[in-house]
Amino acid sequence: MSKDLPIIIAGGGIGGLATAMGLAQKGFRSLVLERSAQLGEIGAGIQLGPNAFHAFDYLGVGDEARKMAVYVEALRLMDAMTAETIVTIPLDEPFRKRFGNPYAVIHRGDLHRVFLNACEKNPLVELRTSSEVLGYQKNGETVTVELANGSKIEGLALVGADGLYSKVRKQVVGDGAPRVTGHTTYRSVIPTEKMPEELRWNAATLWAGPKCHIVHYPLSGWKLFNLVVTYHNDAPEPVSGKPVDKEEVMKGFRHVAPLAQKIIEHGTDWKLWVLCDREPVLNWTDGNVALLGDAAHPTLQYMAQGACMAMEDAVCLAHELEVSKGDITSAFELYRQKRVNRTARIQIQSRLMGDHIYHPAGGHADLRNAMMRGLTTEQYYDRMQWLYGSSGLSEGTNAVV
Repeated sequence: MSKDLPIIIAGGGIGGLATAMGLAQKGFRSLVLERSAQLGEIGAGIQLGPNAFHAFDYLGVGDEARKMAVYVEALRLMDAMTAETIVTIPLDEPFRKRFGNPYAVIHRGDLHRVFLNACEKNPLVELRTSSEVLGYQKNGETVTVELANGSKIEGLALVGADGLYSKVRKQVVGDGAPRVTGHTTYRSVIPTEKMPEELRWNAATLWAGPKCHIVHYPLSGWKLFNLVVTYHNDAPEPVSGKPVDKEEVMKGFRHVAPLAQKIIEHGTDWKLWVLCDREPVLNWTDGNVALLGDAAHPTLQYMAQGACMAMEDAVCLAHELEVSKGDITSAFELYRQKRVNRTARIQIQSRLMGDHIYHPAGGHADLRNAMMRGLTTEQYYDRMQWLYGSSGLSEGTNAVV
């Protein structure tokens, strides 16, 4: 009788919906339980490396995702103090040939909608809102989840894709609150005509400065520009999506070049987030319960890989469930083994990039500029191979380190 039960997915964000699509590709039913009253994503733009497109194709949404994306021509690193270019890494045909897919940017809401539309059309996926998972109880070969409204639902397995403050993680890992980094990020999206013309670059652009950085790139068919500015101000507590005025944003950027400040001046409706992450852990699973995405490995945004890692998780989990022939506990353990080191590397390197690439000052920044200018395009591609290469696709997963 248990064979007729679905795999329960806690969380209807990008990771949860990607997991549902991955399972559907392999013939598994799933029930997605989202705590919010509506399925949607907050935030603005996200960057998509070639590994994201490898995952899109595996999950059956490649064509739709490609229609939504804006294909930037370069990764551009600027010195926020001098307004000089440090390095420009081209993302043209040699890049695409090397890694098998493009580099792009997309509005987070557009990407979520791609997965949501695919899930709504798939008879193997059921979506329920206002259904927050508080915990679970294992019952031999099945698992029962308890919802905030007091009801209980039984499933073959449980995938905790319920984010940074995951209730499923609390039970599997029990490691307390996330780590507050003291880095505050402010986000705005503006119409392209509001972006200074001299800064309307078709590039994912980062301005690196002392204890701060600025990121901008086009979105939504060039109708919008995404603005993200981050200031290391030792913020002590988590904050999520708090509206702030332009003056507060500018406090952390009065020391940078006027051209860099100009980006902030044109932003509107700023909202702030105090960034948090967690230490990498090994225990992602509890028999037929597994963690995925930010619930498993929350990371800072400095490598632009949070959503990409969640989608890779979905690919790997679906692959292992297919080859396990119904042995869910074994499949979840193999998934953990294949993903844990790669995602830990992302978590740790993201922290290091914030300290040593994005935010240094003085001699440290001068050394960064000299070293980065000394590398060729091919050397940059070599350094990206572990992340963007598709060597794992022959096994149906990008989980190769």
